[in-house]
Amino acid sequence: MPEGSAVCASPISLNVGCFYALSTLLNRMVIRHYPGEEVNAGRIGLTIVLSGMAGALISGIWLDRTKTYKQTTLVVYIMSLVGMIVYTFTLSLGHLWVVFVTAGSLGFFMTGYLPLGFEFAAELTYPESEGTSSGLLNVSAQIFGIAFTIGQGQIIEHFGTKAGNLLLCSFLFLGAIMTAFIKADLRRQQASLENEQTVSKPPSVPALPLLNSEQHLTSLLSRKGDGLCKASCWHFQTGGCNPSTASCWGSLLSVSVMQNP
Repeated sequence: MPEGSAVCASPISLNVGCFYALSTLLNRMVIRHYPGEEVNAGRIGLTIVLSGMAGALISGIWLDRTKTYKQTTLVVYIMSLVGMIVYTFTLSLGHLWVVFVTAGSLGFFMTGYLPLGFEFAAELTYPESEGTSSGLLNVSAQIFGIAFTIGQGQIIEHFGTKAGNLLLCSFLFLGAIMTAFIKADLRRQQASLENEQTVSKPPSVPALPLLNSEQHLTSLLSRKGDGLCKASCWHFQTGGCNPSTASCWGSLLSVSVMQNP
């Protein structure tokens, strides 16, 4: 497994595994407390899906704007735990609308956690391929989902729905603790920032000599030879080189910039 995947695989797998178990056994739990409400049990499942779509969209937009990977992931994880606890203790109250509300909140936070968890994992495992890390995390989440579904199903059969949901609450609590101790090593963000700084850094320009005196021009003439002087600085009356003329200044400036050693 890529470096960093083992650190974040367990919290993500625990959360997603609990969501898979809850979704699979939802109809069984609802019918157990509300006999004859098969239609509403399906509607509760639809509520979880729709609220989860909204949660995934909102959490993704928030993460893109704030880049607070660990903070956002931890908050959503804790809210998933709170929602699971509320769902556990309100399922048997006898009010079906309460189940709609609590199940909707669970779908919002648990499904909203998915893009957060996988993006955080991509940050921790960089420069490994995002496809590799996401694939490994999906496999581990499926394994936990199967184990939780079987385990919760057996507990519901022998001890009731509350005991089965408390099992999921305990694993969500464990996952929240593990998330809190994950170091926010945002390697992908750091690499992107370094690339931007490299691209935006201006190229170094060598310092050019200051041509601000007639003596320097005369020195330049002596280095470049009489050919330069005769080209633009020859004084016909005196028969010598006169670097004080305007045409001579322009020529010497151009030659100094292009040919100065």
